[in-house]
Amino acid sequence: MTLWTIATSADEARRRATVAVLPIGSFEQHGPHLPLATDTIVASAIATALAERYDLFLLPPITLSCSNEHAAWRGTVSLSSTTLTAIINDVVASLHGQGIDRLVLVNGHGGNYVLSNVVQEANTDWPRLALFPGRQDWDQARHDAGLQSTTHDDMHAGEIETSILLHAAPDAVGSDFGTADHLTERPHLLTLGMTAYTSTGVIGQPSLAAEAKGQAVLASLARSFEDTLTMLTRQ
Repeated sequence: MTLWTIATSADEARRRATVAVLPIGSFEQHGPHLPLATDTIVASAIATALAERYDLFLLPPITLSCSNEHAAWRGTVSLSSTTLTAIINDVVASLHGQGIDRLVLVNGHGGNYVLSNVVQEANTDWPRLALFPGRQDWDQARHDAGLQSTTHDDMHAGEIETSILLHAAPDAVGSDFGTADHLTERPHLLTLGMTAYTSTGVIGQPSLAAEAKGQAVLASLARSFEDTLTMLTRQ
């Protein structure tokens, strides 16, 4: 699977898309079995599936974002929420200059809380930004793909992320994912960070992962996106 666009300027001139798709990942620890770029790979895989199904303008991913809760692990690199917001606003302005006024933010990192505010503020006059996938989209994808874990338990480097990478980037998945399970509650995550609840960085059950599940998750998300796209382009 190609996880970033290789389209030329001529390709986009012919496409004349009115909606762009921006994958937003992160660069943070994902336990011993998944790469630092996991969230970027996930966001890019979803965005690619959407762009291909609906013929949208696929942008390259934002590879750094808000990962402060993972800062204790070496390799994690974060942006501030204000920097991430500024990057997105610059992308919106640049797209506007070429007549593209609708943008979908495909978020691969749960810690990017600021994206909800970015979308809310952008849509005060008319719908121009959408955030995808939402909770319902993820829940539907879990059901469609036959995942055994829940969204709550499978928080980080667990069944769903490992499954998507087994499909989209199998060479990036360590062979020890079958023994990396760790489940825990985390009532004070924003205050204490991940290290208060996991020594490995995993909160979930990667042992349940399978390539077929990852493929089915992406297919489900591509289907459910139709509602978001219809809403965004209605006006």
